[in-house]
Amino acid sequence: MHLTHLECPRCGAERPADKLQNLCDCGSPLLARYDLAAVAASVTPEQFGLRPADLWRYRELLPVADPRFVTTLGEGWTPLLRAPAYGAEIGIPDLLVKDEGLTPTGSFKARGAAVGVSRARELGVERIAMPTNGNAGAAWATYAARAGMGATIAMPLDAPTICRRECLAAGADLRLIDGLISDAGRWVAGLVAESGGRIFDAGTLREPYRLEGKKTMGYEIVEQLGWQVPDVIIYPTGGGVGLIGIHKALHELRELGWVEEKLPRLVAVQSTGCAPIVRAFATGEPRATPWADAHTVAFGITVPSPLGDELILDALRESSGTAIAVDDAEILADLRDFAAREGLLLCPEGAACLSAARQLRAGGWIRAGERVVVLNTGAGLKYPETVDVSGVPVV
Repeated sequence: MHLTHLECPRCGAERPADKLQNLCDCGSPLLARYDLAAVAASVTPEQFGLRPADLWRYRELLPVADPRFVTTLGEGWTPLLRAPAYGAEIGIPDLLVKDEGLTPTGSFKARGAAVGVSRARELGVERIAMPTNGNAGAAWATYAARAGMGATIAMPLDAPTICRRECLAAGADLRLIDGLISDAGRWVAGLVAESGGRIFDAGTLREPYRLEGKKTMGYEIVEQLGWQVPDVIIYPTGGGVGLIGIHKALHELRELGWVEEKLPRLVAVQSTGCAPIVRAFATGEPRATPWADAHTVAFGITVPSPLGDELILDALRESSGTAIAVDDAEILADLRDFAAREGLLLCPEGAACLSAARQLRAGGWIRAGERVVVLNTGAGLKYPETVDVSGVPVV
């Protein structure tokens, strides 16, 4: 392992990586830093292809020192699928979809849970607690069970029912909250505060290692493209950990000398029913203000006040990217249109990225001939209500 320390991107403070850490004293998330010169001296890009097809192939760039603590269900190395029929229809013939629906627990959240739980286990955690919109809770409950660790999961009442069932099946202490993920977060904060250190807060960006699991999506995209970067990466953004992680991965790869100087433009996609990042990006603000009355069919991006707002906005601006909001009707129409043309049922958050790609190409922000990668962050089968079957005739 080449992890050296944790660093605050806001105030520059450093923290030791061998002790449990939550937020910096200034309130910012902490980021894991590595001795990249040592990584470059110990492994070459060609070697990854000789390793197992999971995210642990990048172990030199992950935070778990002792392989005995690695908690895995085979997560990672999801397919990067070409979408020529739909791509031609919207004017992006070189459109690719990174399908995270094939990850354990059916969403990209398994990446963060695998690495986060593994590192927590290595540092002696016995019980984690977290708020969730559904998929993250299901993933962390599942990996906590595999690690022999307890889990308390707080989830809004409106979250997908399947995620409740996954948490309970994994033996988690599930609490349903009448409100949004922000309300669930307040409940978890109270529980952790009262626990006297017995419960570790594993909420989004409140510990540094979920991000390290998510960043492997960036490594995989680049490796699957033959160590080349695409022109644009489009990401559905709620808490934004995946987007921040991909941005971090790309910069690590560039510092290692494994990719060229030019990096992809990153796009944050939100719903018109909950778009705090889009609003802050459009007005040039460094922070996002909370979104009132948040609601969208893409439940995973219903995050009215993301903790990582600064990091998301920095990633967009540093990469010459953008932020765009799409409405629920477009999301559901593109979900159906894509499935009919490409045979892949996306989650609503992934379909939101298609709506964004279509609009950005129509407006000229995505240029002719550019290679565009869209993230489908979960299995469409976890959201059966997105396809209305009430009009199907009975014969």
